[in-house]
Parts: sequence; C-alpha cells; structure tokens
Amino acid sequence: MEKPVEWSFETKKIDNGVYDVYFNADINGSWYLYSQHLGGESGPVPTAFAFEKMDGCELVGDVEEIGNPIHKFDDMFSMELKYYRKNVTFRQRIKIEEDAAFTTGYLTFMTCNNDRCMPPTDIDFSFDLAK
Repeated sequence: MEKPVEWSFETKKIDNGVYDVYFNADINGSWYLYSQHLGGESGPVPTAFAFEKMDGCELVGDVEEIGNPIHKFDDMFSMELKYYRKNVTFRQRIKIEEDAAFTTGYLTFMTCNNDRCMPPTDIDFSFDLAK
C-alpha cells in the first residue's frame, strides 16, 4: 500500500512546565497534504488534531502550521485550497499543571496528487511530559 505521508513526533521544552509538541509530515513525491484551514464545508478533509486525553496538562492556543503553504484553485474540488508539498510541521503548545503529564489523541489528514486522493487517515499520538 502506498504511503504518501510519513509522520514523526517530537517534543521541545520551552520553559519550566511548558512544552511544544510537533507533528512533522514528510510528504512524498507529487502528493500534497491539506491545511487545517480550507474555508469551506465541501471539498477535501482538512488536517485536524483531536487531543482526547489530557492528564495533568492543558493546551495553550491552537495548533499552528509551520511551512510554505500553496494557495491554489483546485479543479477537482472547484475551490481555492491551501496545502503543503514536501513537508510541513504542526505545533501545539502544552502547559503542564503537575509534575508529570500525559496526552493522547489522533490526527486526521487527507492527501492527494494530480490524479487521485487517498481516503482520510487517522494517526494516533501520545506524549509523556514532565516538569
């Protein structure tokens, strides 16, 4: 089975009790990955993050996109789209409220190339954090 996007995860301690968690997408070949922000109800499935379990921590702000987005009208979906080629990183800041914290969830993404789209896919994640 073809795997157009490879995901990796990492954490970076910003301050005592504050971390950034990173969701790194390496996008293969001619594939592209959609932004979280597509601006419409129809069209492709935007990338989304669901933090299901937050033990001893809380989210600070929204998930940010770090990369070089392409804004282009897409004939297949008949709408203006925002997407990434090659790579993009998504960052979420997390504040730890206890000595140790744990969060789990999943991300959903959809990827296409000029010929076809893959169905939306869920990827599980978990992060162990400590002050």
